[in-house]
Amino acid sequence: MILDSFLSLAQTSAPPAGQPGGMGSYLIPVVCFIVLIYFGIMRPQKLQQQKLASMIAALKTGDKVITSGGIHGIISNLKDGATLVLKVDDNCKMEVDKSAIATIKKD
Repeated sequence: MILDSFLSLAQTSAPPAGQPGGMGSYLIPVVCFIVLIYFGIMRPQKLQQQKLASMIAALKTGDKVITSGGIHGIISNLKDGATLVLKVDDNCKMEVDKSAIATIKKD
């Protein structure tokens, strides 16, 4: 009796497996992830870099600026290259890179 029930369980086959999803089931999440990365990280960073580049191109003598190091000053001379002269105090001028300008103070 026990042997008959054991043999009947052994003879039943496993349910048929469904067909695999193929490449589409793996491709859709990967594409969604790439789109999220682009619009969530890469595009805002690119827009911020473009804004900073246009701000640096529009610098002029007399602008009050803050450098990325936290130095506040007034632009006293723009040079042809990648530097400018920043007036920090009455007797203190320093030459800094244009790329070091973080913000322009609005008065």
